[in-house]
Amino acid sequence: MGIKHIPEELKENIKKISFDIKDDVINWRRHIHMYPELSGQEQKTAKFVAQKLREIGVDEVIENFGGTTAVVGLIKGKHDITVALRADMDALPMIEKIDVPYRSRHEGVMHSCGHDAHTAILLGAAKVLVQMKNHLMGNVKLIFQPCEERHDCDGAKKLIEAGVLENPEVSAIFGIHMFPELPAGKVGTKPGHFMASSDIFRVVIKGKGSHASRPHLGVDPVVIAAQTITSLHHIVSRKVDPLHPAVLTVGKIEGGYAENIIPDEVKFSGTVRTLSLELRDEIPKWMEHTIWGITLAYGGAYKFEYEHGTPPVINDEKTTKFALGMMRDLLGEENVVELENPSMGGEDFGEYLLKVPGTFIRLGIRNEEKGITAPLHSPVFDIDEDALPIGVAVMSYLAFKWVEEHS
Repeated sequence: MGIKHIPEELKENIKKISFDIKDDVINWRRHIHMYPELSGQEQKTAKFVAQKLREIGVDEVIENFGGTTAVVGLIKGKHDITVALRADMDALPMIEKIDVPYRSRHEGVMHSCGHDAHTAILLGAAKVLVQMKNHLMGNVKLIFQPCEERHDCDGAKKLIEAGVLENPEVSAIFGIHMFPELPAGKVGTKPGHFMASSDIFRVVIKGKGSHASRPHLGVDPVVIAAQTITSLHHIVSRKVDPLHPAVLTVGKIEGGYAENIIPDEVKFSGTVRTLSLELRDEIPKWMEHTIWGITLAYGGAYKFEYEHGTPPVINDEKTTKFALGMMRDLLGEENVVELENPSMGGEDFGEYLLKVPGTFIRLGIRNEEKGITAPLHSPVFDIDEDALPIGVAVMSYLAFKWVEEHS
């Protein structure tokens, strides 16, 4: 085994470099924020990332990894042990409604989930680790991932299938995400269930159209859909153990032509969130049984599609204990929060955790004095950029310390 404790001067040097490059990280974040790209379309963002990695001096830089827009970098240390750090690069289809100098130049596309900051932080960590390379006991793999926001382009899953966790083999992975519920500069995580799975479903209720004044001559899919939607929401309240969190939401419904026409069909769709892999498998079965029973009773028919999106994010106990300890060592006890409750939001970082141990971390970016309080996915979302060097220091220190302790 290698050295077990980083000398204090090396730890302080990691912090110093992280804050020395603050302006660089802010400028990188603002550039990415001004030129956001949707999931699967991150070509210019990826080119920017690859260029910066080469300028920083990262040993290996692979563009278009796995046939995607992903960029993967490798910083080589003294031993074979490898740790991965991951950031996501894609933006959302939203119109930005804040007036800042770095406002989106791509109308209708916005970094409202903080992926611009995640990418800038990981670039910053790369710069810190390259400068500390003479003391780096193992390899650090830098994963800049596309397609986190969309189920249908499988960002993390495609990279895993293409071997992003291999050659060299990754022993652990860490990721970080902006968190408006924590004050700027504080960090938090928890072991075990951290975020929910995120699946989507689509239902078509098929009836028989007729004039609204003669409902007895048709089969009304509006009534069937209404009964079905109400009953589907009973699954969580009556089929799921109250101690096992789950969410079922119908977010879209469409059908009909006019007020006086009973249509042939009605469509609706929504999402299901669970923290349990077992419950995730059960809910679609209960849903289809409910839909089948109601449509049969009314004489209609149905089509049911259920699409598994991202799995739950379940933080590994060992890596999370390590992360909490290292963050307290780096930032002080008062700046590290062991979060109590998981979130029902989804994140495809869970795909990596099905393959290797790892931990997802939240970085506080809330600052009420600056008016930065908006939630994620809001058109007025922004971050307190003073938190960025803290994110850089955390990611750098976790990687540095992990390979040092496991070499």
